[in-house]
Amino acid sequence: MAVRSMTGYGKGVYEGEEIKLVAELKSVNHRFLDLAIKMPKSLNFAEDGVRKVLKEKLTRGHVDVFVNVEDKREIKGELGVDRGLAEQYVAVSRELADELGIENDFGVKDLLKQNNVVCFSTSEMGEDALSEALFAALSDAVASLDAMRVKEGENLRLDMLNKLDEMRETVDKIAVLAPDAVKKHGEKVRERVAEYLGSVAVDESKFLNEMAFYADKVAIDEEITRLNSHIPHFRDVLQKGGAVGKQLDFIVQEMNRESNTIGSKCCDIRISECVVALKCTIEKLREQIQNLE
Repeated sequence: MAVRSMTGYGKGVYEGEEIKLVAELKSVNHRFLDLAIKMPKSLNFAEDGVRKVLKEKLTRGHVDVFVNVEDKREIKGELGVDRGLAEQYVAVSRELADELGIENDFGVKDLLKQNNVVCFSTSEMGEDALSEALFAALSDAVASLDAMRVKEGENLRLDMLNKLDEMRETVDKIAVLAPDAVKKHGEKVRERVAEYLGSVAVDESKFLNEMAFYADKVAIDEEITRLNSHIPHFRDVLQKGGAVGKQLDFIVQEMNRESNTIGSKCCDIRISECVVALKCTIEKLREQIQNLE
């Protein structure tokens, strides 16, 4: 199963004899699935259906949905006449002509100019036709969006696998340096003690006890072991695919915790440099994961 980025764009178009409908989807990162739907009022009846379709296909991300409808019908409505109002206009004109003794030249042309006598009523498209167009275009838009998210997700997957290889090399290097760091520290302490005591003999048993205590205090075997388990775990989850962003984010937190512990325990400059490199790689992984569904 492929991993998907949360960033993408998709477009679907339905065009029939009477209607052209365009659906566009734009998605960016978000902790959860957040849908922002903008459609004409004539499609309000279908909003719940649109949300249901998107929730079946998408798991995470902020998704903007834009729908535009073009009515291609030649006749989009019909003229109507308020006959009662027209009769009142005619009656009033006759009354005035009789009262004032003037010619009544109020005709049909004048009548049609009066407010509200003639009105144009738009005939709305049926919900069935609109629904068919909407979900056909939406299906194509979702497929287009998904294809882009899969392509971007594959690029992220390959990049993260490379970073895991870098981490493995760094952890292996730390594992090699750790025993040598304790040994070198013991040699430095012995030199300083000898320099301080001069000709006084060093109590070897106490010295060895102190060094054993120090070695136990700065031991990073457990941290290295856990890092060596987190790396293949991360790789397995990534290869499994699907909506794995949250799970990988948790693994990265654990990786970061172990690297911080190693850094706080060791005073060897070579290991410190490795820890810095390790944390940089982990941070890059964390940034990449934020883009995954």
